Amino acid sequence: MVIEANNGLIVIWDQRKNIFVKLSPNFKGTVCGLCGNYDGNANNEFMLRSQEVVIEPLDFGNDWKESSSCPIAREIRNPCSNNPYRESWAQKQCSIIKSQVFTTCHSQVDPSHFYNACVRDSCACDSGGDRDCLCAAIAAYAQACNEAGNCIAWRTPKICPLFCDYYNPSDECEWHYKPCGAPCMQTCRNPTGQCSSQILALEGKKMIA
Repeated sequence: MVIEANNGLIVIWDQRKNIFVKLSPNFKGTVCGLCGNYDGNANNEFMLRSQEVVIEPLDFGNDWKESSSCPIAREIRNPCSNNPYRESWAQKQCSIIKSQVFTTCHSQVDPSHFYNACVRDSCACDSGGDRDCLCAAIAAYAQACNEAGNCIAWRTPKICPLFCDYYNPSDECEWHYKPCGAPCMQTCRNPTGQCSSQILALEGKKMIA
């Protein structure tokens, strides 16, 4: 689902775990908060309301609380420490990010941060949604690769499958999975088929006629 506002704000939601917020270049250097300041400098993202730059994520997060009733966070707990029985499973499953499947993307998008986030999220989801968390984390890295110009067809019948791709005949008018589909399509909600140039090709399903 893509929502495009008239002011250049774009919100992309996969209707599950991942949400992406994109701003037009007009916003460069004019925003602040938990999503950063969009000034092209990755070294000053943890900027407080006072313009002071801090190192600790807790200091940064606590400073941007919107309500004084919100408690002060005092520690960041590693979910793998809370659920150690899941850590080896999470590491094994998330290793696809560092594997040959994504090897053509590794030089463009560092997999380390995404791998660590995948392990952390997969450890945290231990009450029935483990696969959703795992697949969402891998999909986030695939999307980053896509934005860097490297489309990876990483899903299989055994790894986070979207079964429409495997069971619908390729030459028939059916739904088909596209790892990096068209950035804009004519739909019932978008009858003109016109979209912002800021929207890149997105993973999804497409009806092939």
